Amino acid sequence: MPLVSNKVVTIERHIIEQEEGSDGATGDFSALLRDLTLAFKIINREVTQAGLVDALGATGAQNVQGEIVQKLDAFANTVIYRAMDHGGHLCGMASEEDADILPIPDHYKRGKYVLLFDPLDGSSNIDVNVSIGTIFSILRRVTPENTPGTLEDFLQPGYKQIAAGYTIYGPSTMLVYTAGRGVYGFTYDPSVGEFLLSHDRIRIPAHGTIYSVNEGNYHKWDRRMQAYIDWAKSDIPEENKKAYSLRYIGSMVADVHRTLLYGGVFLYPADIKSHRGKLRLLYEANPMSFVVEQAGGRAGDGKGRVLEIIPELLHQRTPLIVGSPKNVEEVERFLNAD
Repeated sequence: MPLVSNKVVTIERHIIEQEEGSDGATGDFSALLRDLTLAFKIINREVTQAGLVDALGATGAQNVQGEIVQKLDAFANTVIYRAMDHGGHLCGMASEEDADILPIPDHYKRGKYVLLFDPLDGSSNIDVNVSIGTIFSILRRVTPENTPGTLEDFLQPGYKQIAAGYTIYGPSTMLVYTAGRGVYGFTYDPSVGEFLLSHDRIRIPAHGTIYSVNEGNYHKWDRRMQAYIDWAKSDIPEENKKAYSLRYIGSMVADVHRTLLYGGVFLYPADIKSHRGKLRLLYEANPMSFVVEQAGGRAGDGKGRVLEIIPELLHQRTPLIVGSPKNVEEVERFLNAD
């Protein structure tokens, strides 16, 4: 993916220019994203200094998913909420870390959007200095304006997202987002304190030779998923196929980011322990699927399109197959075999 080198475009400028091309734009959406990028900058600062400011390790508490909460998890969760609760653009928020909707305080104006987020994806990798990230999804509310957001505003299918994206905190910090008109990547320049456009109109390769999955769960999978994995890592001369390479980091943001740029497929299938899958539909699968589809890729759950799933629960889970269109088709061919 070539870097943009002939102009300097901040994410704020890019968002404003995108909104100016939309009918009925009011500036609310660009202001919402501006507040969100501020939260990402603060989280990035804490992540890069984690080993120096006693931000590593667990808090000793568990989140709604039954997972141990890391200190940076809790920090990121709080930062995003506090950055977004007073801008007047949201009527509510929902976080993977919290059981219920996060309301906008009564003394602040309520807006026409809702925000869903995974504050720090891949938090199990925090202590070993592996790339982690923040995932976000924005929906337009469906309940009357100037009232508190309700569950109805959040339980919308993924194709109704008006924006989604992620920030990956790694060797460089990068924000990737879509507002339904292509996918753009911005790299954070700490010397000027801005996210600058570095990847213009990202397109996922039509096919790749990398598959990304936790193969340690192989014996828990359906035989058809096992058959795909066996096929993927095999040389098959009669099909003119060479074995694919396995790459798995264990941070969804990092694994999908690599898939987006290099092609291939990321899989998190259902298994005998997690019959409905393990990834969270609203906080992980929907936003990442929206990004990948906008870049020309595909995303499914093995039965259909992820973005068409009608959510029933705030913390609903789903299997996920996402990546290059031809790779996803390959997986689906095995899963639909008799």
